[in-house]
Formats: sequence, structure tokens, C-alpha cells
Amino acid sequence: MNKVWLVTGASSGFGRAIAEAAVAAGDVVVGAVRRPEALDDLVHAHPDQVEALRLDVTGPGAAETAVRDVVARHGRIDVLVNNAGRTHVGAVEETTDQELRDLFDLHVFGPAALVRAVLPHMRERRSGSIVQMSSMGGQMSFAGFGAYSGTKFALEGMSEALADEVREFGIKVLIVEPGAFRTSLFGTGRAGVSADSGVYAGVSETRGAVAGGDGTQPGDPAKAATVVLAALEAEHTPLRLPLGEDAVSAVLGHLEQVREDVTAWEKQARATAFDA
Repeated sequence: MNKVWLVTGASSGFGRAIAEAAVAAGDVVVGAVRRPEALDDLVHAHPDQVEALRLDVTGPGAAETAVRDVVARHGRIDVLVNNAGRTHVGAVEETTDQELRDLFDLHVFGPAALVRAVLPHMRERRSGSIVQMSSMGGQMSFAGFGAYSGTKFALEGMSEALADEVREFGIKVLIVEPGAFRTSLFGTGRAGVSADSGVYAGVSETRGAVAGGDGTQPGDPAKAATVVLAALEAEHTPLRLPLGEDAVSAVLGHLEQVREDVTAWEKQARATAFDA
């Protein structure tokens, strides 16, 4: 039976690529976007398979309303893809409370609300998949990406617990960790930027890389989408899926660094129990 997908941020980037891959597989896609007209071309090309749904994932009660609407019309949601998001560059010291809260609303609270809304339906059917679009920045971070990575770390921690909770109901959780892909993430007007005092050289370098990197990223979102669909269909779907040469190398290198740090202090760290 063909699947019903609910994909947030479906108008561009990974959301669009995943939506197109699902349509090519014969599935039905409800693209949840802030501007439904951005999906007009896909809807017109596949009127029996694609619908556009107006949704701001940060809106109060928006997730419950969206899920209720999709289930009422299609009877189920087989795959939820939490993809809506944006990048943000700024030193930890220079990122304001409001900037940080806005980013958490988009990358953590929005996805959490959608997960809560779809789970009762998936549990009842004892099947379903939840795709959490994270980043290689969900496992590591560097100057300028503290706020962005903070939200992705939170999303990944929540998703790891979620996977453990829903496994018994036949529900899969897949955390996708892309590197640099040619999406609009770094596009003008899409990247959030905190005020820059110039104090932190590393942050200025990151800001420059983001500003000049749009359109030159090596990753192909369509190829990434193909891998995501294959991972969901696999008998053993991974919990985490880094995508891109840069992401795979960075994640593996980061894991080695963590191992080195732990083993260097292993003896002292273990010897912290009360004396017998």
C-alpha cells in the first residue's frame, strides 16, 4: 500500500527533494509549508499525489490541527518528516535570548508538537516512521554555530529517547545528519545572523563561509533523498544517518576525538565512587 507522507518545509531543499522522491515512489505527499503557493508546480504536476498545507510549525496548536486535517482526509500518516528549519550564525555570547528561543521553537518545539500529534495514530496502527532532519552539527559544533547546534543536539537527544520508546510499536525513528548540500539554507534572507562584535575571529570566518557558500555546496539533495527513502525501507533502519562526504568524515572524526578524551581520563573518571 502506498504511503502517506507529511513533510514540513517541503517547498525547497531536503523537504522538496524528499517529497519528489516519495512521489516518484508512488506515494502521497502532504507538503506543509508557510506559503502553499510555493508548491503549486508540484501539486499541478501530480494532483492525485501532492497537496499543499499551510503550516507554521511554531504556531500554537498548529501541529495538532495539521495532523487532524491530514488524517481526516487520508486516514493515516505513515511518514512524518520534520524538515522545516534555518541556519543561524553567531557567537554564543552575542546570541540573544530571543534569537535562541526562536530557533528552539523552530527546531525543537515544533517537531516535538508534530511528533506528539502523529504518535497516537501510528501507535494504533503499530507502524510508521519519523524522520528528524538534523545536521552534522547535531553531533559536533564550532565557532559561530552554537545556537544552531544547540537546537540540533536537543533534537537528537529527544529523538534517541523517542526511538527507544516507540520501537515496541513498530515505529521507526531516523535522524538525518547532512553536511553541506546545495539547498537554500545559506541563502540570503534564510540564514539568521546575530550581531558581530568582531571579537571572535572564528565566528567571523564562519559568517563569511556561510555568506559566500550558497550555491557551491557539493551535496545533491536528490541523491540524499534517495538514501533517506532506502534507509526507511531497510530491515534495520539506522538511528543516525550522516549524509555527504564531509558529514561522514566529520562525524567519524568527532567520535574518535570523544573516544580519545574519555580514554585519556578513564582511570580518574572511574575512580570517583565512595570508598568501600
